Amino acid sequence: MKDSFGTVTVKATMLVIAALLLFAPFLFQDIRALEVAARICIFIVLVASFDLLIGYTGIVSFAHTMFFGFGAYGSAIALKQMGPGWDAVAAGTIAGIAVSLVVATAIGLVSLRVKAIFFAMITLAAASVVLVLASQLSQVTGGEDGITYRTPELFKTATKLAVDEDGKVLRWFGVKLNGKLAAYYFVFATSLLLFLLMLRITVSPFGTVLKAIRENEARAEAIGYRVVAYRTFVFCLSAVVASLAGSVYAIWLKYTGPDTALSFAIMIDILLMVVIGGMGTMWGAVIGAVLMVMAQYYLRDLMGAASEAVASVGVPFLPELLAPDRWLLWLGVIFILLVYFFPRGIAGTLMAKGIRK
Repeated sequence: MKDSFGTVTVKATMLVIAALLLFAPFLFQDIRALEVAARICIFIVLVASFDLLIGYTGIVSFAHTMFFGFGAYGSAIALKQMGPGWDAVAAGTIAGIAVSLVVATAIGLVSLRVKAIFFAMITLAAASVVLVLASQLSQVTGGEDGITYRTPELFKTATKLAVDEDGKVLRWFGVKLNGKLAAYYFVFATSLLLFLLMLRITVSPFGTVLKAIRENEARAEAIGYRVVAYRTFVFCLSAVVASLAGSVYAIWLKYTGPDTALSFAIMIDILLMVVIGGMGTMWGAVIGAVLMVMAQYYLRDLMGAASEAVASVGVPFLPELLAPDRWLLWLGVIFILLVYFFPRGIAGTLMAKGIRK
């Protein structure tokens, strides 16, 4: 059976986004654009791992940033204590995964038998406790100030990946082949591998069972599937992927603090990205992450330009309404319009309707 026009459109969009992220350092040669591209890569993984819970299994959790934070703080503390070596990266990443697995298993076994709203409240409480601990255990976590540290030599900006005869760093299409470029492609490659892993899981027999549990938990239990075991396993799997994403983000930022790893604002962003892109489809995670991160970084600039353009022609009220300080208002308006016109998210609605020429 041939794919519908909507599905083809979504897949073509994925290819364009993948190509833009792959060549981002050469297409957008400024520090801010590279930061945006790296953040998009990380949040694609983070949103996709959350979609395994809410979109594919029907589990509502508010603790996803907690696991993200475990990975970030694990790598940060290890790099701070052990120094900027790959042994520290490995130790921190493994520690973050181990803590995430223990906490996720405990929450899963204790709480996944309760109804959705009660489970959501339990995860919210757990995430709040971890956020408070990270802020108060300043000797370990740096408290509100967070932790700054050095990363492996390969990722230092001063590192020369290739040099000419005079010892100067080589450029390729105007881009320096240095440690910053290596760090970005480390983020890109890791994020791509994790995303492909989750994509493979969703189309496997295991993914089919998750969808069955989402649609009718009682029926899935009746035909022989141990629902609690499956729900606990996918909760742990999602936690591990989120922890890995946190570790990669910590290496990229070279800083970890409550605001960058454990903030509830990050959880809100993840929820918005899932809804915008479409729950129950990995492609939706890509679209949602791209649109949300781009809006966070560039919507204010666009509004400033629009406000100046309107003011130059003497239109009343609009310059104030389009002032950059009101970007959150317009972000909310855009979100409402997207939900209205794409009730199942952009990718979900296009693929569900099967739009044809």
